[in-house]
Amino acid sequence: MSSPTTTRPRTARIARLAVAAALAAVAVLAAPAGPALAANPYERGPAPTVALLEASRGPFATSSLSVSSWSVTGFGGGVIYYPTTTSEGTFGAIAISPGYTASWSSISWLGPRIASHGFVVIGIETNSRYDQPASRGQQLLAALDYLTQRSSVRGRIDATRLAVAGHSMGGGGSLEAASDRPSLQAAVPLAPWNLDKTWSELQVPTLIIGGESDSIAPVSSHSEPFYASIPASAEKAYLELNGASHFFPQSTNTPTARQMVAWLKRFVDDDTRYEQFLCPGPTGLAIEEYRNTCPSA
Repeated sequence: MSSPTTTRPRTARIARLAVAAALAAVAVLAAPAGPALAANPYERGPAPTVALLEASRGPFATSSLSVSSWSVTGFGGGVIYYPTTTSEGTFGAIAISPGYTASWSSISWLGPRIASHGFVVIGIETNSRYDQPASRGQQLLAALDYLTQRSSVRGRIDATRLAVAGHSMGGGGSLEAASDRPSLQAAVPLAPWNLDKTWSELQVPTLIIGGESDSIAPVSSHSEPFYASIPASAEKAYLELNGASHFFPQSTNTPTARQMVAWLKRFVDDDTRYEQFLCPGPTGLAIEEYRNTCPSA
């Protein structure tokens, strides 16, 4: 049998260890929680709000650079807009085409606005101002290839997360590009024009934005049949702006920017924090109609 002089120190030691363990447990419970890790590694920027999406700029500072037509092949040059920081990682990218007879300057407000939410944007000039949608679609893809493979900002881009958009024939071109390259993560045609009305082969999540009073690409013969023909499995949405003409993308348009950014964040960045802006979707005096395949997969 152990003597009292041996038993008491051992018992005291056990007691001290028990107290220490209890105090450690209390300290852990009382300590403030550290920052939660994002469930999705592609989340960029703060939690979204309506005010953030409707502001003239998002949370990222941006810069831009011109791309000469002499330095590229497959499209007519343009302007690149990009976040100035990479502290949160690389970004998804989007190529945007202007419409028939128009230059990038006609819709250039979209460049810094979208980039400021954490994207690299290239607004393209087309080879000819008279290029048809199929040609514009190929030029959008050529611009993405340049952006991710040869541009000076390629190190800022995740080449697996790409999208296309465009106005009028550029919007029709974005449908062509999405059809030709199903690996794209999103397409956003704005007042799209195309003689092809059926896009049942499309697999890319597509947001179509049309103007109720568009007389050049009437929604009844363009945006609406385009939307109806895209399979629901691709994920799709249709936003019609109340009283808007064919030229609504040619000036700052908050409903367009808000929905466009939310769509890109949701499907290019897979950021489900933006699902709330897609489903059930926007309402208000500026909105004539909104349809979606809610809920997104």
